[in-house]
Amino acid sequence: MTLLLDDVTLTYPDGDGRLTALDSVRLEVPAGCLAAVVGPSGSGKSSLLAVAATLVTPDRGRVIVAGTDTGTLDRAGKAALRRERIGIVFQQPNLLPSLSAVEQLQVMAHLSGVRPKAVRARAMGLLDAVGLADLAARRPHQLSGGQRQRVNIARALMNEPSVLLVDEPTSALDHERGAAVVELLASLTRERRTATVLVTHDRAHVAGVEMTVQVHDGRVTERTAGV
Repeated sequence: MTLLLDDVTLTYPDGDGRLTALDSVRLEVPAGCLAAVVGPSGSGKSSLLAVAATLVTPDRGRVIVAGTDTGTLDRAGKAALRRERIGIVFQQPNLLPSLSAVEQLQVMAHLSGVRPKAVRARAMGLLDAVGLADLAARRPHQLSGGQRQRVNIARALMNEPSVLLVDEPTSALDHERGAAVVELLASLTRERRTATVLVTHDRAHVAGVEMTVQVHDGRVTERTAGV
């Protein structure tokens, strides 16, 4: 399954006029591909991610998530699509301080009605996939910044999404830990066949990804295949 943004334009009110955040953007990310969206602050990266996540409705164009045209869905339908088919990794992990690492994941599955017996096994499997199975019982204050971000990634994968959207996951990490997080995302994308979009301002972390997309003033100005 793929993520497709087709001729997407998004504007916001700006005084007496409109400010264009995205201008006729087309982006297609197939299953198993990690696409890095790069550009300076204010270029439209966050708007692109919000549209792909169905959190914002564009003025024009289509957003298709795993074969579903999101323009045909009402608010409840979009919420269900996010819950079932889209994983979102926010810039800050925002983990619940009273819950252990494995409980952070279990909460996501309970919200989607997964049977309790299957929840813990799936959560432990994902923590193992991100290298944290031995820290499953630790709470956020007992984890490093990089470890918290790995829990954040595992949590986003808990409901087996088709599309994974990742917002600046390395912004609070040093270069070494940031590179490790991007390498982990690339590995999980291939293994789990997600269509993954990674938004970042730092090109140093995107060497070797399948696709790099440059955004400037709301337009896609360059697409580069990875090495």
